[in-house]
Amino acid sequence: MDLRSHAWLHLDQRGLPVLNALDAEILALMQRVSQQVILPRYRNLASGEIIEKAHDDLVTIADREAEDMLAEGLARIDSSLAMVGEEAAHSDEAVLDHLSGDCWIIDPIDGTHNFAHAKPPFGILLAQASGGLAQSGWIYDCLSGRFCSAHRSGGAFVNGERIAAKTTGEPLPVAAISLIFLDPERRKSVERHISTHYRTVDIPRCAAEQYPRLVLGQNDVSFFERTLAWDHAAGALFLQEAGGRIARPDGSEYRVDEHGRTGLLGAASPDLWDDLARLYAQL
Repeated sequence: MDLRSHAWLHLDQRGLPVLNALDAEILALMQRVSQQVILPRYRNLASGEIIEKAHDDLVTIADREAEDMLAEGLARIDSSLAMVGEEAAHSDEAVLDHLSGDCWIIDPIDGTHNFAHAKPPFGILLAQASGGLAQSGWIYDCLSGRFCSAHRSGGAFVNGERIAAKTTGEPLPVAAISLIFLDPERRKSVERHISTHYRTVDIPRCAAEQYPRLVLGQNDVSFFERTLAWDHAAGALFLQEAGGRIARPDGSEYRVDEHGRTGLLGAASPDLWDDLARLYAQL
């Protein structure tokens, strides 16, 4: 099944956007998982249902149940693709080997830290990749129902309507800079060489929210230290297809199968990306 052949949106008789067949299936799956598994446990988790996998890295019973349900649903859409889920990969690193081939990529709850602390934002991230590159990506906000989709060479969409990335237009560009996974010295370097050139804002701790902010004119630039496929495959493709830019600091394309590599720069426009890359090079 060539998923890219389903990547085109069409209009109904009134000229309103209609989801293509694949996007409609993915949205229905995301909505079902959100309504049946995720939202019933939102602000309703027992202490034993939240586990710290590593320092400041949480997983909940909802993450695990949601990943199982998403994997089952994706297998019904195309069972020939391997499954790369965040929680499955945490249990068995061999799962990551599938990222170089044809696979589904699943982040059952992106923003688990927020979810576990009973606050927004959080969402579901899904992607389909081939040969180490994301071919399609989907972002679902469980609370608002916002549905973002993107297809390689097929554009980016929000709730079925094609969208182009826009900047904030502010004199001092707005930057959301994640310092969470930086060591103290690197954090100081970022604050010295980069933060002073922007109006910095809090990060949402949720890629499912950060990438839409770069497209919808809320943030101008952002960069990430950790670049795990389930966090970035869908959002990076969405930003790129919307006309923004996402790339490694050296300008190379983001690949989902480079799971040991760090550093990723995103911007609402190529010019803003160039400015951020020049500053980043000073670190």
